[in-house]
Parts: sequence; C-alpha cells; structure tokens
Amino acid sequence: IIPREYIPAVKKGIQEAVLNGVLGGYPVVDVEVDIVYGSFHEVDSSELAFKMAAIFAMKDGFKQGKPILLEPIMKVENITPEEYQGDICGDLSRRRGSIHNIESRSGLAIIHAEVPLAELFGYATAIRSLSKGRSSYSMEPSHFAPVPANLVPAVLDQKEAK
Repeated sequence: IIPREYIPAVKKGIQEAVLNGVLGGYPVVDVEVDIVYGSFHEVDSSELAFKMAAIFAMKDGFKQGKPILLEPIMKVENITPEEYQGDICGDLSRRRGSIHNIESRSGLAIIHAEVPLAELFGYATAIRSLSKGRSSYSMEPSHFAPVPANLVPAVLDQKEAK
C-alpha cells in the first residue's frame, strides 16, 4: 500500500510522463491511469522515488501499448473559378488531402476537403499561383488522425533535430 503522503508525487510523475510521451516527446492523449499496486519501504521511500517510479511505469506502459503518432487535420474550404478546380484539387491531393464535396455556384467551385496541417504550409502562395490570384480559402481544425507509418520516422527525426 502506498502511504497517502506519496500519492501527490505519483500523480505528478504520471502527469509528467503524459506531457512528455515516448514518441518524440509529444504529449499522450486518450489515456486513463489506475494505480493498482505499490509498495513502501520506511528507509528508501521518498516523494522523488515515487514520482520517478510513476514516470518509469508510465513510459514502460506506453511502449507496451503500441502508441501511434497523431497529426492535426484541418477542414479546408476553397472557393475558386471552375476553370482552376482541377489544379486546386490536384494540389490538395498532393498534400495528402481528401476531397469530400465539390459544389458549383455561379461559375465557382466550392471544394470541401480535409488536409493534414503539416501539409498546408505555403498553401496560400500555391493557390494564388495556381489560380492567378482568383481563389480563396478558409480552414479550421477538424480532428486528429494517425500519421501514416511511412512518415513517422521523418516526423520523429525532425522533432529530435529541434
């Protein structure tokens, strides 16, 4: 049994481990933690020891749980003259985007898509170039999705380089 005075240290260790996950140090989400067992030694027990034990237990648990790296996905709406629709859709696809709907209104194409945020850097310049400055877009956060397995090493390497 863990004495009550050490429970706050255990909680701090858990929180620290969650904030600094095992994949590139990115935070861990959607995790529930239950403390099911602990032991105490009158001489060797301390707040630091319990905090560190919690951190090590969490890191071991994360690795056994086969964690996945998530990335933010943005909902993008692009309004463009219909003559540029193909180029804009092609660009969205090259950015790992998925097009969900295309509406047509008064010679304009309204393209609804979801695109990983990491792929949208430089997007304003790209659509300006593709449409001769006649397209506009808006974006808002949609959800998080797993990073494709083939891209995970590059993301983690980039994080390490910082």
